Formats: sequence, structure tokens, C-alpha cells
Amino acid sequence: MTPPVDGETGLASWYGHPYDGRQAADGEIYDMETMVAAHRTLPFQTRVLVENLDNGLSTEVRIIDRGPFVDGRIIDLSHAAAKQIALIGPGVAHVKLHLLSEPAQSTPAVFAVQVGAFADHANAVRLETQMRERFGAARIVRREGNPVLWRVLAGSAPTPEAAESLRADLDSRTFVVRIDDPSSN
Repeated sequence: MTPPVDGETGLASWYGHPYDGRQAADGEIYDMETMVAAHRTLPFQTRVLVENLDNGLSTEVRIIDRGPFVDGRIIDLSHAAAKQIALIGPGVAHVKLHLLSEPAQSTPAVFAVQVGAFADHANAVRLETQMRERFGAARIVRREGNPVLWRVLAGSAPTPEAAESLRADLDSRTFVVRIDDPSSN
């Protein structure tokens, strides 16, 4: 497993309604009043200290979800975690992530590029077919919600850096993400 980079900096945001009560990417039900967060590539159950560089406040969270999928943002905090670092009002803040612990990993990490998210499953299937032809590997991941979203992930790489090289050939609005079930290709 490639260890995540300790000290990652960027923008944090927070998420609450309408995601509260929905299933997170790791399968647990998201409760916006718990100390959890979404990150694109950190393993689920990783614990990180999020330091707000704008005001010096910090909070500890556990990664249970994928995101944020907005350029420049590196972590989406739960409402409870955002309150602890005074993020609710401004909505975003400059942060630094400090790795506290990672779970024991039984399967090797695999990374891909999220190339699209669709409410229409047929559109996701069309893009998946194109990406499979181009990169040899692609998959559709269902994201529960209202509406359900169908995320299309392209490629299969052993490191975030290798996935980033795939991303260089794609639209700038794409994102490197960790594939959480590598066996479901």
C-alpha cells in the first residue's frame, strides 16, 4: 500500500443535508453530527487531524466517504467536525491534514480517475465503454441519493501518482480516487 502523504494542504469544505442519513462510500450511514469526513484517496477508517490554517483550530476525523469532487478541495468534513474548526460560516478554509493512523490493509490499494457522474445510467454505461476501450479498465460505481448517481471510474493504477498520469490525458475536471473494491472490475 502506498502511504498517504502526511501534511497535505488545500481547501476543506463540509457536507450535511441532503447526505445526512445516507450510506457513505464505506457502507456506514453518514451522520453529520459525528466526527467523520470524505477524502478522495485515503483508506477508509484512516484518522486524520485537520488543522484550519486560517484560525489555528483543529479536529480529528475518521474517513468514511469519497470526495470532495470540487477542484482545489481536499477534504469534506461532517457538520460536527466543521463546527469544531469554525468552518460553518465561511464554508471553506485552508487546511493541513496530519495522518494519525491508518487501518490494517488486507488488499492492495488501486486508484482510478473519476471521469463523470450521471443521473442517467445509460449515459454512464456509454462513457464506461469508451473509457474501457481507451484505458483497458473502467467501472461504474452507484452512489445512493436522490437522485442516484452513477460514477464512472477509468483506469487501474497502483499509486495515486500513476493514476494522476492517466488523468493528464483527460479533462481537467476529473479526479483521482481510490477504488475501494478492486475485485469488482
